Amino acid sequence: MSETVRWWVIAAALLALFLGAMDSLVMSAAMPTILADLGGLTAYSWVYTAYFLARVVALPIFGKLADLYKVRILFIFSIGLFLVSSIAAGVSSNMISLIIARAFQGIAAGGNFALVYIVLSDMAPPGKRAKTLSLASFIWGAASLLGPTIGGVIVTWFSWRWVFFINIPVSLFSMVLIARYLVEIRQKKSRVDLDLGGVAALSVTILALLALLMLGGRDFNWISPVGTGLVGVTVVSGVCFYWFEKRAREPILALEFFRIRGFSTGNLAVFFSSFTIFSFFAYAPLFIQGALGKTPLQVGMSILFLTLGWSLGSILTGQALGRIRRKAMAVTGAMILTGGCGLTLTFTCQTSLTTCFAVFLVVGLGMGFVAMSTLLVVQSALDEPDLGVATTSNQFARSLGGTIGIGVGGGVLMARIQAILDNLERSGRLASLPLDRITLLRHNIERVFQPAFQAQISHHGAQIALKQSVGDSVVLVFWVAFIVSWLCLAACLSLPGKFGLRKKA
Repeated sequence: MSETVRWWVIAAALLALFLGAMDSLVMSAAMPTILADLGGLTAYSWVYTAYFLARVVALPIFGKLADLYKVRILFIFSIGLFLVSSIAAGVSSNMISLIIARAFQGIAAGGNFALVYIVLSDMAPPGKRAKTLSLASFIWGAASLLGPTIGGVIVTWFSWRWVFFINIPVSLFSMVLIARYLVEIRQKKSRVDLDLGGVAALSVTILALLALLMLGGRDFNWISPVGTGLVGVTVVSGVCFYWFEKRAREPILALEFFRIRGFSTGNLAVFFSSFTIFSFFAYAPLFIQGALGKTPLQVGMSILFLTLGWSLGSILTGQALGRIRRKAMAVTGAMILTGGCGLTLTFTCQTSLTTCFAVFLVVGLGMGFVAMSTLLVVQSALDEPDLGVATTSNQFARSLGGTIGIGVGGGVLMARIQAILDNLERSGRLASLPLDRITLLRHNIERVFQPAFQAQISHHGAQIALKQSVGDSVVLVFWVAFIVSWLCLAACLSLPGKFGLRKKA
């Protein structure tokens, strides 16, 4: 294979990675506007949850299939699925169709992420695998910096639908390069054991748990037949998942490694930290646009500061770990994360945008410290042959934590905003609103997050009351993230090893 062909294949793989990396970040900037257009606040968190859950499930499946079938065919399929689902998301007319499209995007993104690293490893020039794989980190960093801004610009100057349509030309170009240049290098296995039972049981467990946490106490009583039924499904499917994993030849999650302290506490720490940070990725945009009344571009900037802090924290951790122990870096990061979350509890509709950006930078910085140091703790807890299992488990814990964090935050937000608006109406603080405005709010509660809707309210007192209701509701989500950040700190304190500096040789 010529060097030119080799680098064309690497470029195609990195393009596919860039698509997936950009997707979630651009979506975060666009979601308040999408919510205002399509409605369906009750389904807001499911747009994220469907994507992340599908990605979690698809990652190990595509990784196994790559050992059995041609990577070129699988890669073309996953990129093609991403293209088709992007079109479906862009033409969505309601939240349900968008959620379905996002689920298929998640499957495609999971496939892309799994196959990209396989292709990069196969295509790396002799002795340059580490350098080639580092290009993926560069792509993630570039996407983190560009994604929020691009999302804000697209929503401001075009339409939120172009957040999805922009994927079309990039996907087509990547597919053409893969089809034209990628050739198989690795010897395929004659048999691969797919842990489909474990995947199915885990998916049912997560979905039932999320439905219980997001809808319980609002759409049904906790002790109602629906509530107890969901508890039963969660428990039974969880037991089934354990049963499948104990007996699977190649389990999706190797349970025996959780007996190793570094493996279990490291993954637990990243689970809690991801729960925290993804709560901000999903709901900070609603605060910036709904409580502060800022533009989609400024919403994108809020996500930019979260990702900038995360990237900076990861870089600083990588530089410092030669002198400072991993546990010390993880605990420091968890303390920064907890402190940043604590600062968000002071947010009101009078908080300046600069203050929000600074606090989000701190939150992201703490996450960067925790994510990088705990990944290294988990990897060092296992032997070299199990390095792939360690890395995959850490990615799995991160995705699972983010999925549950967004789901729980959605349930908290919806219950809180409804309760506050009911209280405002009973107290007469919305009495100045025309009847048609109140009726519109009752049936389309997501309107409360729209600055345009708020601007139509002539009475200043009612306008302020609505903004405060948005701010108070989102800050309650930040409270949940703050509490979970303490659990992250506790997990980091439980990591094996000592504090302080490393001894010089």
